[in-house]
Amino acid sequence: MISSSEYGSHSWELLVTVDHQHEEVQKEFLLRVTGDLHIGGVMLKLVEQIKISQDWSDYALWWEQKKCWLLKTHWTLDKCGVQADAKLFFTTQHKMLRLRLPNMKTVRLKVSFSSMVFKAVSDICKILNIRRSEELSLLKQSEDILKKKKKKDKNSKEPVTEDILNLCNSPVSSGLSGSPGFYSKTMTPVYDPVSGTPASSTITWFSDSPLTEQNCSILAFSHPNCSPETLAEMYQPRTLADKAKLNAGWLDSSRSLMEQGILEDDQLLLRFKYYTFFDLNPKYDAVRINQIYEQARWAILLEEIDCTEEEMLIFAALQYHVSKLSLSSEAQDFTCESEVDEVEAALSNLEVTLEGGNASNILEDITDIPKLADNLRLVRPRKLSLKAIKPYWFVFKDTSVSYFKNKESAQGEPIEKLNLKGCEVVPDVNVAAKKFGIKLLIPVADGMNEVYLRCDNENQYAQWMAACVLASKGKTMADSSYHPEVHKILSFLKMKNWTMSSQAVSDPESIDMKPECFVSLRYTKKYKSKQLAARILEAHQNVSQMTLVEAKLRFIQAWQSLPEFGLSYYIVRFKGSKKDDVLGVSYNRLIRIDIATGDPITTWRFSNMKQWNVNWEIRQVAIEFDQNVSIAFTCLSADCKIIHEYIGGYIFLSTRSKDQNETLDEDLFHKLTGGQE
Repeated sequence: MISSSEYGSHSWELLVTVDHQHEEVQKEFLLRVTGDLHIGGVMLKLVEQIKISQDWSDYALWWEQKKCWLLKTHWTLDKCGVQADAKLFFTTQHKMLRLRLPNMKTVRLKVSFSSMVFKAVSDICKILNIRRSEELSLLKQSEDILKKKKKKDKNSKEPVTEDILNLCNSPVSSGLSGSPGFYSKTMTPVYDPVSGTPASSTITWFSDSPLTEQNCSILAFSHPNCSPETLAEMYQPRTLADKAKLNAGWLDSSRSLMEQGILEDDQLLLRFKYYTFFDLNPKYDAVRINQIYEQARWAILLEEIDCTEEEMLIFAALQYHVSKLSLSSEAQDFTCESEVDEVEAALSNLEVTLEGGNASNILEDITDIPKLADNLRLVRPRKLSLKAIKPYWFVFKDTSVSYFKNKESAQGEPIEKLNLKGCEVVPDVNVAAKKFGIKLLIPVADGMNEVYLRCDNENQYAQWMAACVLASKGKTMADSSYHPEVHKILSFLKMKNWTMSSQAVSDPESIDMKPECFVSLRYTKKYKSKQLAARILEAHQNVSQMTLVEAKLRFIQAWQSLPEFGLSYYIVRFKGSKKDDVLGVSYNRLIRIDIATGDPITTWRFSNMKQWNVNWEIRQVAIEFDQNVSIAFTCLSADCKIIHEYIGGYIFLSTRSKDQNETLDEDLFHKLTGGQE
């Protein structure tokens, strides 16, 4: 038997602070413990000492000095490394958090501060009824952006009162997983695919969801645009270095909020981090489509992404159309119920699947790789001289373009054969001036070879542009995505091709249009309000027949077709280089960009990547590609873990398929993004 005095020598006192709301009860408790006592035993001892009868199930121990949760309740204090000098904090795992959504609305809800951010975002998306939560993450605004905002707030005379949507009654508040919101896994549409309104019968199915019809309307509808004054007060990146600041604050998906210094009631941004929007379906995704539309809209208004004047007017016309429909009573008529028979819907879906479009062409597609052959003009920029523009006979086959002096000589050797795999394809179009150009940046040993192709008309441009885009990804025109890509390019060109109409300009609605709300500040300064209104209404003629959801989807498509779409910028220093560069991370490639000129220097495709890792001691990312190409760089504008996670995240998202349920392989995500730190 061990005497009590001997036992006492092995035990020690542990100080635990309890986070509770009872003012009359002390908050600090000294527990006498031994190293072999497990964490669950510590919590039991503590609750017995507190003597407050309440539900402690959401409480856990937080180790202040080590910045970590002690969640493995079967581990002993010795195994965790907890000794007498440890300061433990007994607190709730779910806490209030303010989230600024892409539509600039703020919601307040309870979030798990002990789960990994990847899981916390998944729970948040269930509450907000956003499918495919893996595409989103949480962003902490950089100090520079916040300083600018504070400065603006000081200058404004009236205090800014923010309208916060409180969702604190959500199921996650009680520590349960989020409710499915409005999303139904049956074939019954949950939203009207035309207007995006929830079918009112479905509200009653999910009455445990905090999303009432009114809240859903706030998240699924675009609301009146902000004033030009508000726009001017928001942070607008001017340079590539400024754009790099926007991406510096992504939280680590493999660690919890508390571990990353986030406190209760802090504000974070919920944003689409990965620009691969999988399986967008108007029947289920009204909130998701609206939030993607809003993120795209703000990116264009704040010039986070560059576009031409012609494109800006298209975006303005679509925004005007969306805001007009959102404000009209028809769009928000919740009483209209579209009852769809589930069996009938399932049968029609099966019919489409079985038919699979033009079955007669399937064999032909497998055996024959299509090719394009036509007269185009080749433009090569030359230093210290004018551009040389010459007509040639071009042949596009597989993933390469060959050109010949004329059609007759096409049987012989080409003048040059350009392999487009891994190249950058940039549209060079002005519909009004009948200019249809394709800019190709082809990787060569010492950088990028710049070549322009000039087409004669829209149809020729759409076919060749689509072929170039697919070839850059290593796909041929036999790929099923070729014809949809041609159609998408043609529909975008059609939107740009408008003519002046007296009816449009004299439209009475243009009087209270406020065109400054639909374009970036650059164009507000360049044109008078009446001029802008007239030009937006001209462009609006081509989109005026669209439904609300169709207009948002068309806006998203137009945004996706911009050359800079999906690029997240970081300032890096490449191994062996003496100057800083910008690294652009996209869904399928990395681009090294000259920080001074903004010109791409080299492109590396993820499809050619063999492995990537991080040397955590010197914070250096190293990547190996095919053909013995390897690069290494340190990140200067953010933590290198952010870039590492971006690369792994995009590779993880490329593994998704429609056959899968929406259950995600969370372990695979952490394997690809964690970096085994």
